[in-house]
Amino acid sequence: MTQHVVSTKTLIKSTIAATVIALIVFVIFILPAEYNIDPTHIGHKLGLTALAHHDNEVVPKADTSDTAEQGQQVIEVTVPAGKGIEYKFQMAQYEKMTYEWLSDGEPLYFDLHGEPEGDTTGYFESYAIATLSEMKGSFTSPFNGSHGWYWKNNSDTPVAIQLIVEGQYEVIGLKQ
Repeated sequence: MTQHVVSTKTLIKSTIAATVIALIVFVIFILPAEYNIDPTHIGHKLGLTALAHHDNEVVPKADTSDTAEQGQQVIEVTVPAGKGIEYKFQMAQYEKMTYEWLSDGEPLYFDLHGEPEGDTTGYFESYAIATLSEMKGSFTSPFNGSHGWYWKNNSDTPVAIQLIVEGQYEVIGLKQ
Protein backbone atom coordinates (compact mmCIF):
# COMPACT_ATOMS: atom_id res chain seq x y z
CA MET A 1 0.00 0.00 0.00
CA THR A 2 1.42 3.35 -1.09
CA GLN A 3 0.87 6.38 1.13
CA HIS A 4 0.66 9.74 -0.62
CA VAL A 5 2.15 12.62 1.44
CA VAL A 6 1.13 16.18 0.64
CA SER A 7 3.66 18.91 1.34
CA THR A 8 2.90 21.95 3.45
CA LYS A 9 3.53 24.15 0.40
CA THR A 10 0.83 22.26 -1.56
CA LEU A 11 -1.63 22.54 1.34
CA ILE A 12 -1.09 26.29 1.59
CA LYS A 13 -1.56 26.76 -2.18
CA SER A 14 -4.75 24.67 -2.09
CA THR A 15 -6.12 26.61 0.88
CA ILE A 16 -5.44 29.95 -0.80
CA ALA A 17 -7.03 28.76 -4.06
CA ALA A 18 -10.13 27.50 -2.21
CA THR A 19 -10.43 30.80 -0.32
CA VAL A 20 -10.17 32.86 -3.52
CA ILE A 21 -12.80 30.69 -5.25
CA ALA A 22 -15.12 30.95 -2.23
CA LEU A 23 -14.74 34.74 -2.21
CA ILE A 24 -15.52 34.95 -5.94
CA VAL A 25 -18.60 32.74 -5.54
CA PHE A 26 -19.73 34.85 -2.57
CA VAL A 27 -19.39 38.18 -4.44
CA ILE A 28 -20.78 37.02 -7.81
CA PHE A 29 -23.54 34.64 -6.71
CA ILE A 30 -24.43 34.76 -3.01
CA LEU A 31 -24.49 38.53 -2.38
CA PRO A 32 -26.80 39.23 -5.37
CA ALA A 33 -29.09 36.23 -4.76
CA GLU A 34 -29.46 36.58 -0.99
CA TYR A 35 -28.91 40.26 -0.23
CA ASN A 36 -29.48 42.08 -3.56
CA ILE A 37 -25.94 43.46 -3.32
CA ASP A 38 -24.28 43.25 -6.73
CA PRO A 39 -20.93 45.08 -6.88
CA THR A 40 -19.92 43.35 -10.14
CA HIS A 41 -23.37 43.65 -11.86
CA ILE A 42 -22.91 40.04 -12.98
CA GLY A 43 -25.63 38.88 -10.58
CA HIS A 44 -28.15 41.19 -12.26
CA LYS A 45 -27.16 39.95 -15.72
CA LEU A 46 -27.59 36.35 -14.52
CA GLY A 47 -30.97 37.17 -12.96
CA LEU A 48 -29.75 36.44 -9.42
CA THR A 49 -30.86 39.75 -7.92
CA ALA A 50 -34.47 38.73 -8.57
CA LEU A 51 -33.99 35.86 -6.12
CA ALA A 52 -33.37 38.30 -3.27
CA HIS A 53 -37.03 39.31 -3.45
CA HIS A 54 -38.46 35.88 -2.61
CA ASP A 55 -39.51 36.95 0.88
CA ASN A 56 -41.10 40.30 -0.02
CA GLU A 57 -44.66 40.63 1.10
CA VAL A 58 -47.20 43.32 0.48
CA VAL A 59 -47.50 45.16 3.77
CA PRO A 60 -50.41 47.50 4.45
CA LYS A 61 -49.39 51.14 4.67
CA ALA A 62 -48.88 52.30 8.24
CA ASP A 63 -49.35 55.89 9.39
CA THR A 64 -46.16 57.63 10.40
CA SER A 65 -46.02 59.04 13.91
CA ASP A 66 -43.59 60.75 16.25
CA THR A 67 -43.54 57.88 18.74
CA ALA A 68 -40.98 55.10 19.08
CA GLU A 69 -41.81 52.16 16.85
CA GLN A 70 -41.09 48.47 17.26
CA GLY A 71 -43.24 46.95 14.52
CA GLN A 72 -42.90 47.17 10.78
CA GLN A 73 -43.86 50.48 9.22
CA VAL A 74 -44.35 51.28 5.53
CA ILE A 75 -43.64 54.84 4.42
CA GLU A 76 -44.23 56.14 0.92
CA VAL A 77 -42.36 59.17 -0.41
CA THR A 78 -41.94 60.66 -3.87
CA VAL A 79 -38.71 62.19 -5.14
CA PRO A 80 -39.54 64.93 -7.67
CA ALA A 81 -37.85 64.90 -11.09
CA GLY A 82 -34.35 66.39 -10.93
CA LYS A 83 -34.55 66.93 -7.14
CA GLY A 84 -33.42 65.34 -3.90
CA ILE A 85 -35.18 64.66 -0.59
CA GLU A 86 -34.16 63.50 2.88
CA TYR A 87 -36.19 61.22 5.15
CA LYS A 88 -34.93 60.88 8.72
CA PHE A 89 -35.43 59.02 11.99
CA GLN A 90 -34.28 59.98 15.48
CA MET A 91 -32.30 57.16 17.07
CA ALA A 92 -30.36 56.81 20.32
CA GLN A 93 -26.88 55.31 20.31
CA TYR A 94 -26.89 51.53 19.70
CA GLU A 95 -30.54 51.39 18.66
CA LYS A 96 -31.22 49.10 15.71
CA MET A 97 -33.25 49.43 12.53
CA THR A 98 -33.91 47.03 9.68
CA TYR A 99 -34.97 48.57 6.40
CA GLU A 100 -35.88 47.94 2.83
CA TRP A 101 -36.62 50.55 0.21
CA LEU A 102 -37.78 50.10 -3.35
CA SER A 103 -38.30 52.68 -6.07
CA ASP A 104 -40.93 52.23 -8.73
CA GLY A 105 -38.15 51.05 -11.04
CA GLU A 106 -35.92 54.06 -11.60
CA PRO A 107 -32.46 53.92 -9.93
CA LEU A 108 -31.76 56.75 -7.50
CA TYR A 109 -28.53 58.12 -6.09
CA PHE A 110 -28.70 57.75 -2.31
CA ASP A 111 -26.70 58.39 0.82
CA LEU A 112 -27.74 56.54 4.01
CA HIS A 113 -26.21 58.64 6.77
CA GLY A 114 -26.49 60.01 10.29
CA GLU A 115 -25.99 63.38 11.95
CA PRO A 116 -24.98 63.55 15.64
CA GLU A 117 -27.46 65.19 17.98
CA GLY A 118 -26.45 68.72 18.91
CA ASP A 119 -23.71 69.00 16.28
CA THR A 120 -23.63 72.44 14.68
CA THR A 121 -20.67 71.89 12.34
CA GLY A 122 -22.65 70.13 9.59
CA TYR A 123 -20.84 66.83 10.20
CA PHE A 124 -22.53 63.66 9.04
CA GLU A 125 -21.40 60.04 8.72
CA SER A 126 -22.34 58.07 5.60
CA TYR A 127 -23.12 54.36 5.99
CA ALA A 128 -23.87 53.56 2.33
CA ILE A 129 -23.67 55.57 -0.91
CA ALA A 130 -24.70 54.16 -4.28
CA THR A 131 -27.13 54.43 -7.17
CA LEU A 132 -29.75 51.68 -6.94
CA SER A 133 -33.46 51.07 -7.40
CA GLU A 134 -33.73 49.18 -4.10
CA MET A 135 -31.80 48.19 -1.01
CA LYS A 136 -32.32 46.00 2.04
CA GLY A 137 -30.29 45.92 5.24
CA SER A 138 -29.95 46.92 8.86
CA PHE A 139 -27.80 49.15 10.97
CA THR A 140 -27.07 50.06 14.56
CA SER A 141 -26.90 53.75 15.35
CA PRO A 142 -23.30 54.63 16.29
CA PHE A 143 -24.43 57.82 18.07
CA ASN A 144 -27.53 59.73 19.24
CA GLY A 145 -28.97 61.72 16.37
CA SER A 146 -30.92 61.70 13.14
CA HIS A 147 -30.34 58.88 10.67
CA GLY A 148 -31.85 58.28 7.27
CA TRP A 149 -31.64 58.64 3.53
CA TYR A 150 -30.96 61.35 1.01
CA TRP A 151 -32.32 60.29 -2.40
CA LYS A 152 -31.53 62.21 -5.61
CA ASN A 153 -33.68 61.70 -8.69
CA ASN A 154 -31.70 62.49 -11.85
CA SER A 155 -34.56 61.46 -14.17
CA ASP A 156 -37.19 63.63 -15.87
CA THR A 157 -40.11 62.03 -13.97
CA PRO A 158 -40.97 61.73 -10.26
CA VAL A 159 -39.93 58.46 -8.60
CA ALA A 160 -42.03 56.83 -5.86
CA ILE A 161 -40.24 55.06 -3.00
CA GLN A 162 -41.68 52.53 -0.59
CA LEU A 163 -39.59 52.49 2.60
CA ILE A 164 -40.21 49.61 5.02
CA VAL A 165 -38.62 50.00 8.46
CA GLU A 166 -38.68 48.17 11.75
CA GLY A 167 -36.80 48.80 14.96
CA GLN A 168 -36.13 51.40 17.60
CA TYR A 169 -36.64 54.96 16.33
CA GLU A 170 -38.81 58.03 16.28
CA VAL A 171 -39.96 59.33 12.91
CA ILE A 172 -38.67 62.76 11.97
CA GLY A 173 -39.96 62.48 8.41
CA LEU A 174 -39.06 64.64 5.45
CA LYS A 175 -36.27 67.01 6.36
CA GLN A 176 -36.62 70.47 4.89
